[in-house]
Amino acid sequence: MIPFLDLNAVNIRFEKEFTIALQNLIRKGYFINGDEVKQFESDLERYLGCEHVIGVANGLDALRIIFRAYIELGILEFGDEVIVPANTYIASILAITENNLVPVFVEPDIETYNLDYSQIKFSSKTKAILHVHLYGLVSWNESFYLEAKSRGILIIEDCAQSIGAGQYNKMSGTFGNAAGFSFYPGKNLGALGDAGAIATNDDVLAQTVRVISNYGSAKKYFNEIKGLNSRLDEIQAAFLRIKLRKLDEDNKGRQKIAEIYENELKGTPLILPLFSENHVYHLYVVRTENREELKDFLDQEGIQTLIHYPIPPHKQKAYKEFNHLNLPITEKIHETVLSLPMSPTLTIEQVKFVCEKIKSFFNQD
Repeated sequence: MIPFLDLNAVNIRFEKEFTIALQNLIRKGYFINGDEVKQFESDLERYLGCEHVIGVANGLDALRIIFRAYIELGILEFGDEVIVPANTYIASILAITENNLVPVFVEPDIETYNLDYSQIKFSSKTKAILHVHLYGLVSWNESFYLEAKSRGILIIEDCAQSIGAGQYNKMSGTFGNAAGFSFYPGKNLGALGDAGAIATNDDVLAQTVRVISNYGSAKKYFNEIKGLNSRLDEIQAAFLRIKLRKLDEDNKGRQKIAEIYENELKGTPLILPLFSENHVYHLYVVRTENREELKDFLDQEGIQTLIHYPIPPHKQKAYKEFNHLNLPITEKIHETVLSLPMSPTLTIEQVKFVCEKIKSFFNQD
């Protein structure tokens, strides 16, 4: 069996370091807002090249706290419009609507699966753009975003899938006004549980984010605003510090796997993802009209695949108010995408086996 992602294989490499870190934490007896969180935030600041990193409980919280902070600062207000790619995971939309902001869905570029800038139209209510680096690809349009910023439009990055990816000698998470990261276990930098972070160069925003995520309190038992409890814990911070040191190496491993897929599968009917040095391949997503048949065939051959994602946000029952929207490119993507196994622990032999089975599927009489 070739799993889609073998988390045991990913994490067992760090077992000794995890054990030592955990023992040290138990002996210290300090588990919230301690040295490990501070050190991880500092490590990630250096890695990204930004002024502030604030650890939070998960990736969704990272995004929703950013929007909430801008509302608290009076920069956004209820009813403002946020441009967002229609082709994304529902968390991107939840962060917007939970703050009583209005998502404006934009079709993706079919080549990158990210925002199609030609489809973006600003209105008087446009106050922010949520740019999602989907599947691990950075596809930033500097001139477009300079124009947006000149209009006073906030640029917020959803980097849940793109940590370590870069463009223009900058890292994802440092292009806009603020960025949210997820360290869900399956991410390129994954915790052993839920975890997330916010990155920004804005001193005022950073302080506001810290206050919001800690019950609205900068000083214990003194609550300045109505906040929430969303903090990165010491154990996850310690584990993430260890794994961060190997992130670039792991991302290079993912790129090598993507290169094999590219070379082996380019003669098949599959539509392959854009091959780019700006991609860290959190997911390797292909498209085919025969998705269900191919998925079933690979499953029978002992190869696990997943679909990211079967239903776009605007067609989910949770968002009935958007079900009427007609977004054909997004809907076509969600009907045809299939994610192949991708992990830094996959062997070359395993990847080539997957490719051979895919080719045999398309060569059937």
